Amino acid sequence: MLVIGERINSTRKGIQEALQKRDEAFITEEVKAQIEGGAHVIDLNAATLMEGEIECLKWLVPLVQKVADVPICLDSPNPKAMEEILPLCEKKPIVNSITGESERYESLIPIIKEHKPKVIALTIDDSGMPSTAEDRVRIATDLIQKLTADGVSIEDIYVDPVVTPVSTDVSSGKAVLDAIETIMEKFPGVHTVCGLSNISFGLPKRKQINQIFLVLALSKGLDAVILDPCDKRMMANLITTLMLLGEDEFCMNYINACNEGKIEVA
Repeated sequence: MLVIGERINSTRKGIQEALQKRDEAFITEEVKAQIEGGAHVIDLNAATLMEGEIECLKWLVPLVQKVADVPICLDSPNPKAMEEILPLCEKKPIVNSITGESERYESLIPIIKEHKPKVIALTIDDSGMPSTAEDRVRIATDLIQKLTADGVSIEDIYVDPVVTPVSTDVSSGKAVLDAIETIMEKFPGVHTVCGLSNISFGLPKRKQINQIFLVLALSKGLDAVILDPCDKRMMANLITTLMLLGEDEFCMNYINACNEGKIEVA
């Protein structure tokens, strides 16, 4: 199970200020906290800085790599940022993200071919956002076929089935879950990943929804997730669910987490 820590995102006010001020101490603590919480990869998003994004990432990537010996997930809508920042990554990075939209695919695939990162593939194409499980599987199939034809190993593809709010379509959660299950069965070796928080947008007690959705997604085969690893309850649910799904030999990860105080019973 791959945990991608999402906290260093310029849409968060405190992070945006730290990035603008080049606050090394603040960012260092954010990275350390996520690694301590269980992150295997650190996602970096400075997109709201607009014209300042690339220069910020040039400062940020070496700093994160100095603090933590883990890969980086470059989260940017800007192909130019990918082109300039991927060479700075010491470990094999993850590009977040490519889609089935013609313009975005064609702008990113030469960069992906050159630098050979892992790739998050969002199930969006020229027809727009998917609404059903069938839409998601169709777009995923097309993306996997195109990416592998362009030289990307299937083991380096992380399909994101695009989580949308249940507040606007109560069937959207089930559609994502069904898509995860089908994609994982249909394409051995491929991965699935999602960001959880969209599922609860517009509803009260959002953490409760996000936590339960994670458990359901894991049961369908989800093997990577973008989340806040400093959310102890979320991480406890993840560790416990993986044990119950038979993915924790001798229950050692669960036992160790209990001994380290990471599993708490209210």
